[in-house]
Amino acid sequence: MSITKALSRRPILGAIAGMALACALPLAHAQAPFPSKPITMVVPYPAGGANDMLGRLIGQKMGEALGGSAVVDNKPGAGALLGAGVVARAPADGHTLLVGGLATHAASPNLLKADYDPLKDFEPIGMIGRAPIIIITATDSPYKSLKEVVDAARKDPQAIMYGSSGNGSPLHLAGELFLSIAKVNMTHVPYKGGNAHIIDLIGGRVPVIFDTATNSMPLLRGGKVRALAVGSATRLHELPDVPTLAELGYPQFEFSAWYALFAPAKTPADVSAKLSAALAKTLKLPEVASKLNDLGVTVGSGNAGELRAFLPPEYQRVGNLIKTAKIKAD
Repeated sequence: MSITKALSRRPILGAIAGMALACALPLAHAQAPFPSKPITMVVPYPAGGANDMLGRLIGQKMGEALGGSAVVDNKPGAGALLGAGVVARAPADGHTLLVGGLATHAASPNLLKADYDPLKDFEPIGMIGRAPIIIITATDSPYKSLKEVVDAARKDPQAIMYGSSGNGSPLHLAGELFLSIAKVNMTHVPYKGGNAHIIDLIGGRVPVIFDTATNSMPLLRGGKVRALAVGSATRLHELPDVPTLAELGYPQFEFSAWYALFAPAKTPADVSAKLSAALAKTLKLPEVASKLNDLGVTVGSGNAGELRAFLPPEYQRVGNLIKTAKIKAD
């Protein structure tokens, strides 16, 4: 071949090589390993609470299942809307997840002005678990049964108060649901989050609280409070002597706190599938199931489809309860 012909072919060969490289780059990008950096688990509550413990436990084990690591980022505020909004606006690459639940996807968006759509701005990864409501009173309370509390409320609704962590909180919603079913009135005393409602319960300033199992179990084990009833379908293994609300004549009471994992909307399907599989694997670990049970949480499946089907009716149900009870934000 002549030097002239060889030189004339170089631009053509260069163009072909350039085209091949251009085609290979998107393919390499699409096949980039996931995760490529630590996963951030956003917990929309302060450190130290039940949600924080769940986030750290699930994050650590999921990070290991994915061959990477995870960190927890606590972003409390605005009825859990602040942290949820951060995840809704995060890059949809699967590296930022929300440890959400009843507040972020049902209660607060129905009560406050959220800067996200709970049904459209997230990709469901899977249900972590559910925690039933436990009706608790102080250990030295004069009320030894739920019937005694209800009877006292019928005599004087103003005298019987129930505390909660704030208007529209899961504790408040659970209380209003019970009152509507029992056809009785009590005075709601909302607190500004934290543990102030628990402190006043133990101190005898409020006689009863409709709390979640995740918050109640440590107090019950410590002997600081006494359980009057549980909102689960059957008696809890940890509280075999405490009757269910159904046993006490309130079978319509169907309410529990729930915890789930979400990614931003438009997260790639393959990434979401990996996350869901890692969550399901994590929830099957004996040590994880044991710790969740210790918190009073019934372990979920981690299945994305189940969570996706659960969300719309739950959002509607909680919204209807808020409207019926005429609950307003603080």
